[in-house]
Formats: sequence, C-alpha cells, structure tokens
Amino acid sequence: MARQRNLAASLGAWSARHRKTALFGWLFAVIALTVLGGMAGQKSLTEADYGTGESGRAARVLVDAGIKTPAPEMVLVHSGDLTAGDPEFKKAVADAIAAVDGTGLAQNIGDPYKTGAVSEDKHDALIQFAVKGDPDTAADRIQPVVDALAEADEAHPGVTLGQYGAASGLKGINDSLGEDFTRAEFTAVPLALGILLVVFGALLAAVLPLLLAITACVAAMGLLALSSQLVPVDAMTNSVLLLMGLAVGVDYCLFYIRREREERAAGRDKQSALRIAAATSGRSVLISGITVAVAMAGMFFSGLTVFEGFAIATIEVVLIAVLGSMTVLPAVMAMLGDKIDAGRIPGLRRKAVVRTAGEKPGRLLGAVLKAPAVFAVLGIAFLLALASPALSMKTEKLGFDQLLPADNVTAETAQRIESVFPGAPAPAQIVFKTADVTSTEATGAIAGFKERALASGHVKNPIEVTVHEDKDIAVISAPLAGDGRNATSVRALEELRGDIIPATLKKDAADQALVGGDLAFSTDYNDRLKSSIVPVFAFVMGVSFLLMLLCFRSPVIAITSIVLNLLSVVAAYGVMTAVFQKGWGDELVGTTAVGAIESWMPLFVFVVLFGLSMDYHVFVVSRIREAYDQGIGNRAAVAHGIRSTAGVVTSAGLIMVAVFAVFGTLSMQDFKQLGVGLAVAVLLDATLVRAVLLPAVMALLGGSNWWLPSWLKWLPELSHGEEAPAPAPKHAEPSAHQRSASAEHTLTGR
Repeated sequence: MARQRNLAASLGAWSARHRKTALFGWLFAVIALTVLGGMAGQKSLTEADYGTGESGRAARVLVDAGIKTPAPEMVLVHSGDLTAGDPEFKKAVADAIAAVDGTGLAQNIGDPYKTGAVSEDKHDALIQFAVKGDPDTAADRIQPVVDALAEADEAHPGVTLGQYGAASGLKGINDSLGEDFTRAEFTAVPLALGILLVVFGALLAAVLPLLLAITACVAAMGLLALSSQLVPVDAMTNSVLLLMGLAVGVDYCLFYIRREREERAAGRDKQSALRIAAATSGRSVLISGITVAVAMAGMFFSGLTVFEGFAIATIEVVLIAVLGSMTVLPAVMAMLGDKIDAGRIPGLRRKAVVRTAGEKPGRLLGAVLKAPAVFAVLGIAFLLALASPALSMKTEKLGFDQLLPADNVTAETAQRIESVFPGAPAPAQIVFKTADVTSTEATGAIAGFKERALASGHVKNPIEVTVHEDKDIAVISAPLAGDGRNATSVRALEELRGDIIPATLKKDAADQALVGGDLAFSTDYNDRLKSSIVPVFAFVMGVSFLLMLLCFRSPVIAITSIVLNLLSVVAAYGVMTAVFQKGWGDELVGTTAVGAIESWMPLFVFVVLFGLSMDYHVFVVSRIREAYDQGIGNRAAVAHGIRSTAGVVTSAGLIMVAVFAVFGTLSMQDFKQLGVGLAVAVLLDATLVRAVLLPAVMALLGGSNWWLPSWLKWLPELSHGEEAPAPAPKHAEPSAHQRSASAEHTLTGR
C-alpha cells in the first residue's frame, strides 16, 4: 500500500522556503487575535450558567423572570472576653451597622439584637445584609464596605469584625486568582527557561521554544475572548490555558529542535536535517496535538458550561501551538541554521548524541529488556499502590472558605460563622412559582412549609420569604441543619426535596418549588459529574484508540497506549486523594487538607493527562516504529527508540512537571490539587511508564505489537521517518545514503 503524504513534512518544507511569510504571518495572527480579543472582552459565566439539575432550574426560573437575588453578606462580631450584653460589644455592633449603612451599598440590614442572631455563649453576633444592585457585579463593588468595616474594627480593639458573603467571598477568590495567575507567569516562565538552558546549553535555542509557547498563549487568549461571546468561561480558564499552553508549546518545539540537532550531528546538511525533523518530530507533534485536542473535546460530554469553556480554551491553545511548531518554527530554524546554538552557556554546552540501532542499551534499559516480565509486574504494582488511596476518594464542590488559604481572613470568618451559626452562610433557597403568589392558597402553602420545616428539625430559623408579586414567585431562604455541607445538611436537603416541599408547596400540579442554594448546587453538580464520567471516559479512550490505530496500524499498540495512560491517571488520583483528602504530606505543598477533592478535578485531570500522555507515547513509539520500518527487529527497535528519545522525553517531562508544580505552590486549593495531580502523573509517565513499562510490555509482546487484522488492511500506512527507496534487508541498518535519499522523498513528496 502506498504511504500517505506527510502533511507535517509539507508544511515544514513550505515554511522553510517561505520564511518571511511564515514568520510575519504568525506575528500578524498573534497581534490580530490579541487586538480583536481585547476589543471583544472576555465574557464570564454568570451564577446561573454554572447550575445543573434542580438547583440549575431554580436559578434559571429567576433569570427568566428577571429576578436577581441581591448578594447576601454577613458581618461577624466576635469577642473572646466581651459578651453581647456588654456596652462595648453593643457599641461595636452599632458602629458596624452604621459603617455598612453609610456606604450606601447595603439593604435589609439585620440588627442581631432584633433578628436573634446571637450565639448561645453570647460571644458572637451576626449582622446580615444584602448588597444593592446586580449580584453578578457585587464582588467588584464590595470594597467600600470592606474598608468601612476595617475602620470600625480598628476603633474597637476588644472586638473583631469579620466579613463574609457571596460578594466578599468571590472578591477574595478573584484577588487570589489574579495574584496566583501573575505568580504563575513570573515563576513558570523563568523556570522553564532555566531547564531549557540546561537542555540546550545555548541561550537562543532555549529562548525559541519559550517565545513560541508564550506567543501561542497570547494568541489563544485573544481567540478565547472571541469564542467566549458564544460560550462564557470561568475565571480559572485563563490559568488553565496558560498551564496547558506553556507545557505543550515548549514540548512541541523541544521535540522538533532536538531532532534537527541530532540529524546535524549525524552529518546531515542543514536542509536535510530540517526536513527530516519535520517528517519525524513534526508528524509526532501533529498527531500528539490532534490527540490532545480530541481528548479535551471529551469535556463537552460533561454537560456543564464551565467544562465547555475549559475544553474550548485548551483546544485553542494546543492547536495554535501545533500550528506554530509546524510553520513558524521551521521558518525561524531555516533562517538561523547553526546560529540556533548562539549564546552558548559556559559549562552547559550540549552536543546531540546520535544513536545507532546496534548500540548497546544502558544499564536500566538493558535490565528491562532482559527481564521484561519482572519489570512490568513491579512497575504496574507500584502504580497501583500509588492509586490505592483513590478507592476512598470523596469529591465535593469546595466552598469559598475551602478554596482560599486556611489563614485567609475571609476564610477564617466563614469557618467561624459556620461553627457558631450553622446553616447561616449557605441556606437553602426555594423558588416557589405559582399561578397567584398573593392568593390564600399560596400564602397558606408558604405558612404550612414554615411550620412543617421547623417541626422536622431539618430547617432552622430565620426562614425568610421574599415575594415578587408581579412575577408570581416567592423566594424562601431556609437555613439547613448541620454546617451547610456535612451529612446532617445533606439529609436535611433530601428531606426538604423528598417530603417537606411536596407536602406543602406542590399540592397543585401546576406549582413549581425548586430547591437551590450552595448545598443543592454542590449536590446537583456532583451528580451531574458522576453521570458524565462514563460518556467522557468512553469518548476519550475510544477516539484515542482510533487515532493510535490510524497512526500505527496496530490495535495492540492502541490498547497498550490506553492501558499505560490509565495507570498514570489512577496513580495521580491516588496521590491527590492521599494529600488533599487524607492529609498525608499536605504540609509539603503548603496546605491543610480540606477532606475532599474539588468535584470537577477528577474528570478534568483525566482528560488533560490522557491527552498529554499521548505526547510522549506518540513521540517514543513513532521512533520505535521508524526503526522497525527500517528492518530492525522488534526488541532492537524498542531499545533504539527508547534510547533515542530518552533525553528529549526526560527534558520535556521535566519542563511539564516544573510548570505544573508551580501551580501546586499557588494559594488556591483547586490550583494546588490540579498542579500536584498533573505534576505527579507527568513525572511518572515520563519516567516509569516510558522508560520501564513501555519497553517491558513491548518486549513481551514481540512481533504482536505490529499485528494488524486482515480486515483492517485498508488503513492508510503513515510514514514515521525516512523512507528508503527500496526495502532494507531484515535486521539490517540502512546506510546513510539510503536515509538521506528517503528523507528527500518523504519531505518533498517526490
């Protein structure tokens, strides 16, 4: 069967011939996307956009009716020595109320002495109010209230005033996100540059991949702003885009440049070396990028808008990085030639090592190939041991106080409020829609709900009702028993939905009574994620299988790829559970275990890791297949492929681990979980999996690696390297002349 035209080689050859067009075209595209994105502005998700299930429908009913519930806020007045009856304590409460009211931003301010929001031991009082105006922008307008309370707090040294609520909590998260994003930029980039300097030993060669990755991220940011007009995105999406863009952008360039340098070291001329790099590493980059993008597309099956934003952002940055690696990178390399090694660092000079098929494998690889079964069993056992804590993984939608650092003032206030006034920070919100909300039947139903809810013990006072007569909607705020998210609160929510509401507010079939609020949202969100696991996993693994089958024309290789990637993923799950749920070594990453994994994390980590793992797998197996296609036996091809790619895979893995580890040092809990999970998985994947498990399994399988059923012979045969004009004898090493001629054939299409 005739081999298919190598698209990567064609693009590389075109770019090398049209250097200025490729370079200035890239710069123009980056600038144009940045300008257009800046003009459009990034559209963020509203609170209703996050919802799903019953709580999502409750939020949608309010949005459709044009009802926006004001953002609730609380001020905790606390003293270890004074009690609520002491004059100084009362004065602090009065001054806090006056400070809040004086900003003109508050409404419905509740005096704790009138609402009864005083703790049993009298050392705490809770002032509740709502922020005027659009709740979606309340976080941007809450600062004057924060400042006014800070002044009142200074005037009362014997009393502490702490603020927490929807606006102040979101502001705290946004501030932390901004600080973390800046910190990640200023840490990850220099760290990646330092590693690249060590890898290449030359300043220019080290800077080039970083520049391409950064420009890819900038272009993707602009494109994301445009696409967000159709699919709004979460505030964390920019950080996810940066993380992915830096990781894959640098890696793709690294694969390309290292192969070009290797071919130059083997005696190729500049043009041939670049063309061979395009045909081999370029094709691996193309296949890897498509695989990563397809894996990210699996997030569309989650049914959650926040995941759709993540998917779009990562797909955009990955495809832009692939396009840059296949076009502008060859153009710049053709311009520079051997000058790419300019700016050599004393003591770090690196020479590309040319590996030959008959070369003796290193000590570790030699041991693996001599006893593949032993190393396969030990490697798999080790990964499964790491994965074992994941059997007890608990996921939940982390609250503001869990996401923020434990020593954050807002988080501390939230935790104090939860412990002293259970249910107050996050009451259930029942949206009651009926034909006539002012009718005797409706008011009687609401009264009956209050009576039954309080009698059940699952709901506490104060139950507050806000009636929107013109919309025939009543919004009922009902504090749940428990702390708002523990088992007691979950049982209260179940009782509310399953018994209390049907018996009181849903007597008429036409009435709607939907439960929202933080706990309901978290419960529905988790349920949706759990139901989406099977379709997401099936899509990602199914399409990955098809791509690997198409690339290598081997179902065995495709299945091996999936199994090895799954081992990396479950090992990451185990480490995340051990650190962030069980608290094993949590102090090593500068955090305190919150007892759960962020609900969206397992699904997102699976999709990202499955895509990224294919980077190394495609690159390594392509090199093995390249050797095998040249007539080298299976085990010798495995040894050659592993040794030829060991340096670049280790370097690329180290860069990815460093970038992800930076996110593991940030303050936000979800960043820590994401960073640690990805860093551990990539480290295992680039070392244990690719250096031990992959060669061990391929050595055990032998010639079966390349078995193709007769009914799949129609699959196109893709070139993985230099094509000799005539088949080489089995187990014979092609000559340099044959390799050079085949490179010309592969890359020019002649």
